[in-house]
Amino acid sequence: MSEVYAARRTRLRDRYGASHGAAALVCGHANVRYLAGGAPPGAVLLLAPDQDVLLCPPAPAQESPAGRTDDALRLVEAGESGDPAVAAARLLHTGGAGTAAQSLAVEEDHLTVSRHRALGAAAPGLALTDLAGAVEQLRVVKDEEEVSRLRIAAEIADQALGELLESILVGRTERHLALELERRLVDHGADGRAFPTSVATGPHSGRRIHRPTDRRVEEGDFLTVGLGAQYRGYRCSVARTFVIGTSPADWQIELYELVFAAQRAGREALLPGVGCRDVDRTVRQRLVAAGHGEGLDACTGHGVGLEIMEEPQLAPASMGKLDACVPVTVGPGVHLPGRGGVRIDDTLVVRPEADGGPELLTITTKELLAL
Repeated sequence: MSEVYAARRTRLRDRYGASHGAAALVCGHANVRYLAGGAPPGAVLLLAPDQDVLLCPPAPAQESPAGRTDDALRLVEAGESGDPAVAAARLLHTGGAGTAAQSLAVEEDHLTVSRHRALGAAAPGLALTDLAGAVEQLRVVKDEEEVSRLRIAAEIADQALGELLESILVGRTERHLALELERRLVDHGADGRAFPTSVATGPHSGRRIHRPTDRRVEEGDFLTVGLGAQYRGYRCSVARTFVIGTSPADWQIELYELVFAAQRAGREALLPGVGCRDVDRTVRQRLVAAGHGEGLDACTGHGVGLEIMEEPQLAPASMGKLDACVPVTVGPGVHLPGRGGVRIDDTLVVRPEADGGPELLTITTKELLAL
């Protein structure tokens, strides 16, 4: 994998103009991991003209300071009281990283004002410029190894959800069910949850974000479950809605069929070259036409990877177009205050029609089951 990370760093160099004596400092943890293969929290990556340096905070004596890091990187510990980012700027200024650089591109979105000032003080005379999301843009299109990790994460999430559906649910609390799901994720090989697990029953169901409560599952409830697994750093998302203990009521069937049709249309629209906002419109217009325009989510899907929410955004204002090998979620929902609602969410990979179209990673049934 060392050559993969080296190639990623080369692509980043092409973006910020390394050939003109520029260096770059990457501080966002997911970005450092993408370029270095592995790094402890707080580590930063310096791309100097002559070498790449991973600067780490002090590590416990029994641990490697950088974990599973690309062997091609030079490792430096910042010291007990040192900020790795400031240590990186100082290293560049003193010539400890080879040829002197004329400028340093930094991730301003990942730096506080005080930290930015400290960088300038550590390397006086070095012009600080903004990387402006360059690493995040590199991360949008995944290679097949990244897709493989996402595929395994999705399999783990599907397993955990499938096992829960086979258990007795009536009388158990949302909080209890969420904790059980997260335990099952780890039991099946996940590093952990991809995001806080949502279990929403009755009037809570259908919400995008719901913190599980002590409300108990009752017969006739809609039950919405949203979860994701993290596997070797990569995160997926899946959400399903079911009915508890009885045949669904007419209003539940009607609402479910509406959301299902909108979600299916969104999934089928995931092709290279399609506008992100066009996918959102494909989903949103069906819900609005049915009278559920109020309270819809700001976006109907988003990219996933080392973070659970990445570019691109499937939203009305999004200007970009989809590329092949971009993993995204499609997860519309409708919530009726006081009654509950439906949410269906999948993780997919954009593929050309010649390759079979969108690849569905989360395959738990979307049939409206009565559990």
